[in-house]
Amino acid sequence: MIKVCGLRDSQNIREIARLGVDWIGMIFWPRSKRYVSAPPTEIPDNVRRVGVFVDASIEEVKQHISDYRLDLVQLHGLESPAYVRALKPFPIIKAFNIGTAEDLCQTKAYEGLADYFLFDTKGKNVGGNGEKFDWSVLYHYQGHTPFLLSGGIGPEDAASVKAFHHPKCIGIDLNSRFETEPALKDITKVKLFLEQLNTL
Repeated sequence: MIKVCGLRDSQNIREIARLGVDWIGMIFWPRSKRYVSAPPTEIPDNVRRVGVFVDASIEEVKQHISDYRLDLVQLHGLESPAYVRALKPFPIIKAFNIGTAEDLCQTKAYEGLADYFLFDTKGKNVGGNGEKFDWSVLYHYQGHTPFLLSGGIGPEDAASVKAFHHPKCIGIDLNSRFETEPALKDITKVKLFLEQLNTL
């Protein structure tokens, strides 16, 4: 499973979709450099649309689900289990910022509520820091919810991604390390990375 996040340019989205990725992420947090303020046009149907929110109101999330024809919602803030429950049965990705094994404890309250977890780097920004965390701490994760690996994955990381094994890891999330500028992905870098990932 490959998710490319932080997209907003229509042509860039179409080019990314042609590479065979599974999910594209659009960020609806106004403080993000990758904030989407207007719907991209003609998003291909072969990719699922993920809307990324940070402590938005339930009403705002539901409006964006309708306006942008979202397939999943990613919650990247301090949203409570009750908040997640209020959005069900819509598919939910709950993101967590991870620095140590102890940070994984916060996932327990969301078991059975979120459909997926996303493990990102604990950094100064909510996401898109371009920095990795120690993936080995994820071997302490014993939950039942499948997760995406995120946090500073770059063009040179195909081998280390391929070497990471966890029974609940279903894919990866790519963002800032593949950009020419915020919200604009380098198609060549993404293409080469995916080719390396498939041939290793």
